[in-house]
Amino acid sequence: MKKGWNWLLLLGVIVLAIVPLLLVQDSEFGGADGVAEEAIKEIAPSYEPWFQPLIEPPGGETESLLFAVQAALGAGVVGYAVGLYKGRLDKRKK
Repeated sequence: MKKGWNWLLLLGVIVLAIVPLLLVQDSEFGGADGVAEEAIKEIAPSYEPWFQPLIEPPGGETESLLFAVQAALGAGVVGYAVGLYKGRLDKRKK
């Protein structure tokens, strides 16, 4: 039964990550990228970016959501690795 709960929780996380992408349109949320872009335009108005994004998210909040999902996945991987090595260390001590 525990495995079923894990899959249910994973599904819930995925739904919580995808639903805002579909429901929130034309959102406005400024981050560090926007501030940096404005500063560059002030310093060097003729500056041309090297490349364009492959996918343009519908709004700033979407970018924030994707960044948060990326951070959560990274924290999960680090937490898993720390737990795995801690468990191996505890097993060796017994």
